[in-house]
Amino acid sequence: MKNKMGNYSIPYGRQHITKEDLEAIAETMQSDYLTQGPKIQEFEEAFAKYIGSKYAVTVSNGTAALHLSAMALNVSEGHKVITTPITFAASANCIRYCGGEVVFADIDPESYLLDINKVKNLLENSPMGTYKGIIPVDFAGRAVDLEAYRDLADQYGLWIIEDSCHAPGGYFYNSQGLKQNCGNNNYADLAIFSFHPVKHIACGEGGMITTNDEKLYKKLLKLRSHGITRDVFSFENTKEFSAGVNEEQAVYPLWYMEMQELGYNYRLTDFQAALGISQLQRADNGLQRRKEIAKKYYEAFKDKKFVKGQSKFIEGHAYHLYIIEIDDRLNLYNFLRTKNVYTQVHYIPCHLMPYYRQFGWKEGDMPISESYYENCLSIPMYPSLTEDEQNYVINMINEYYKK
Repeated sequence: MKNKMGNYSIPYGRQHITKEDLEAIAETMQSDYLTQGPKIQEFEEAFAKYIGSKYAVTVSNGTAALHLSAMALNVSEGHKVITTPITFAASANCIRYCGGEVVFADIDPESYLLDINKVKNLLENSPMGTYKGIIPVDFAGRAVDLEAYRDLADQYGLWIIEDSCHAPGGYFYNSQGLKQNCGNNNYADLAIFSFHPVKHIACGEGGMITTNDEKLYKKLLKLRSHGITRDVFSFENTKEFSAGVNEEQAVYPLWYMEMQELGYNYRLTDFQAALGISQLQRADNGLQRRKEIAKKYYEAFKDKKFVKGQSKFIEGHAYHLYIIEIDDRLNLYNFLRTKNVYTQVHYIPCHLMPYYRQFGWKEGDMPISESYYENCLSIPMYPSLTEDEQNYVINMINEYYKK
């Protein structure tokens, strides 16, 4: 992408909106439904098929997806849940929204994912029943081995929420050699996705929850819409009350609905769903392009002394982000900005955010995460990044270190 002066202006991530996307939005904007219409179910069914899950529930954003997942699993005061400090804060905050306690465990230095051995140590050194669940994150797009986490969770009676915001299209192979898509819920109770503009599928804002559990699915449908249901088979009040008559033959009238628990307005609009459907149709092409970009970055930097770490190319990685660990990060970051290359840091460790420090977390608690944070930098990664633009990014990084 070039600015008005004809110079490069390259962000770390950006949406790609096509003519087909705009047509899909326009068609829905002119329909009878802007919200709570047929595009919602169409998007849910298409997404569930793409991921390989039985059920999918659209919501207003990824944070709402996490919040409702925690609610559906009955997280409440006193419940302890384990997650990674290297993630967007929402992965942890959803537990706090429900009054639960977040317990961080450190990451693996090579994958940057929640280290299962650290989680295992926490569980083994605590009385049975101390913890209620685990939230592993498919960070940057790399798939967590959820089969291993399921085995561990079953030993301790824990649920699993898979945070797959970075990883639609990502996968790993289980012990039988079978491909397991991120979010297919063969091992997790629930999985969540985000449709923020820099994600694989952009809806402006938006999120999705997937599950194979029908009870959780039905509960999520209520929770996303004020706790209200129109399902006649789940009504609790009598037919006589609903119809306002005192007759044995009374039926539930079409207007009738019930608020059965405290929920939220976390609904997605139909025109956002229309955009999501359109974007989903070319999701595989976008994923393939991300992998091509990742391969080129890996080859460009694998032998550079200034690069302290980068993941080897992994076929099942969804490459929402491409991260390198480098010397002199701050000065490189500032230098690249002068060259109109806009990088980002993912993430400041959650346990060192002022909010979480109040619970006793401090520097030194997560040494691998903290070491990673000192050097990590996310460089431009998105499907519409051109070959010339990527070459420019690589050349500017090399130019800095030559100096």
